[in-house]
Amino acid sequence: MTIRSFPGAIVAAVMMTALAACSDNDSNTASQSASAETEGQTWRYAHEEYEGDVQDIFAYKFKEYIEENSPNTLKIHRFGELGESDDIMELTQAGVLQFVNQSPGFTGSLIPEAQIFFIPYLLPVDGQEIVTFFKDSKAINEMFPKLYEEQGLELLAMYPEGEVVVTADEKVTSPAEFKGKNIRVMTNPLLSETYSAFGATPTPLPWGEVYGALQTNIIQGQENPIFWIQSARLYEVSPNLIFTGHSQFVTAMMANQDFYNGLSDENKKLVQDATSYARQYIFDYVPGLGDKMLTKITEDSDDVTVTRLTEEQRQAFRERAPQVEAKFIEMTGERGEELLQQFKSDLDDVTSSETGE
Repeated sequence: MTIRSFPGAIVAAVMMTALAACSDNDSNTASQSASAETEGQTWRYAHEEYEGDVQDIFAYKFKEYIEENSPNTLKIHRFGELGESDDIMELTQAGVLQFVNQSPGFTGSLIPEAQIFFIPYLLPVDGQEIVTFFKDSKAINEMFPKLYEEQGLELLAMYPEGEVVVTADEKVTSPAEFKGKNIRVMTNPLLSETYSAFGATPTPLPWGEVYGALQTNIIQGQENPIFWIQSARLYEVSPNLIFTGHSQFVTAMMANQDFYNGLSDENKKLVQDATSYARQYIFDYVPGLGDKMLTKITEDSDDVTVTRLTEEQRQAFRERAPQVEAKFIEMTGERGEELLQQFKSDLDDVTSSETGE
């Protein structure tokens, strides 16, 4: 049985077992995680992906730096070991986990402004442009940390994982062709708004149910970066890949704030340096990753079709983006509008630097 098909009760049992282990009288109790004395401790870090995926690579680069430059060790929990995304966030906020990697798609329930990444056609999908944006953006590096702090989280890094690609039961090139299709979305109101605007029926589902739901036609499509479509073998049950150019998959790595604030200055710097080391590795790794994974997919299956929308076809979807943007402002108010304006200003700076203006 793969993790894709775990029944909820089994996942819950796995999570509770891990929780019990975390609660043993060792160096990882919640009270110790908040202590300033962390030398020689074992820290815990959970993420949302499988072995070898982008978040996993980031986590292991972070671990590599921590363990090579201190007596501390890092225990990494991959997808499913401690439940789904909501579960690992709860464990981090409770102090059982010291670090977590979670997409704003899920964090949006805690931090409504994080849904900004689901406004279609806001972020570039080009690998180098998006890297420049994340390195230099004031919105990312100055405004977002304050929003996460309000939820007891120390935002350490945000980074892109690749262009979002839609898979479906048939080729889709227009909003009209999305009509009547149930498209799986994360439990994120703005992402649901996006697919409603695109003409589809947004269908929130936990990740563990997606493969089976595609296989049994409960849903007719979903969206993810190409590496995840390849890793999870979603193309086996949803073989039509559609490059709409509407979004970039983004994730965030953070720490329990009580734990982080309790670190010595030396260990805070260690965590910051380890984060920078891992993030730079990912900035170099992600551009071109989608093309490599797409090649693997097409080599593995003759049933896969690849559709790259023309500019004219994209325009039909792009024209529906303003209603999603308006919904974002309605959900987030003045703070969200200020964040959006800063995003646009930062993106203009990226465009100007790329064109030499």
